Amino acid sequence: MIIIEFIVAMVATISFAILFNAPKSEAIYCGLTGALGWVVYYAMTTNGANSVLASLFATFCLTVLARAFAVIRKSPVTMYVLPGIFPLVPGAGIYYTAYYLFIGNTEMSGFKGLETLEIAGAIVFGIIFGFGIPQWLFHKLAPQKPDINED
Repeated sequence: MIIIEFIVAMVATISFAILFNAPKSEAIYCGLTGALGWVVYYAMTTNGANSVLASLFATFCLTVLARAFAVIRKSPVTMYVLPGIFPLVPGAGIYYTAYYLFIGNTEMSGFKGLETLEIAGAIVFGIIFGFGIPQWLFHKLAPQKPDINED
């Protein structure tokens, strides 16, 4: 089941990256960031973690991977982070917040709205924590150019 989740998240993320004009050569890497984030989220929620904690940890993991890809592929990190968070964005929470509001169930609307805001905040903090790792650690991943001035 987790393989299907990985593939679907990857296809969705690649589609989102193409929609936002990411270079086609980077689409697979964008897809991998989104798929990794979703698999981490899925694994945590199926093992009892709440959706807020799972979103935080999944976003942190995909941000670290996006930063690694950015250094290795010599591309902007936003090219991988923005499509990568696509599977984690709480679209259903936004929908149900509005749905319950329109049918007059303000209690459920408030519950879903607060939960959606918590998940959105967790995504933001996951990105912040991922960017808190020093850049020089990621530069160790980049292939080193030989120094042509050595004698």
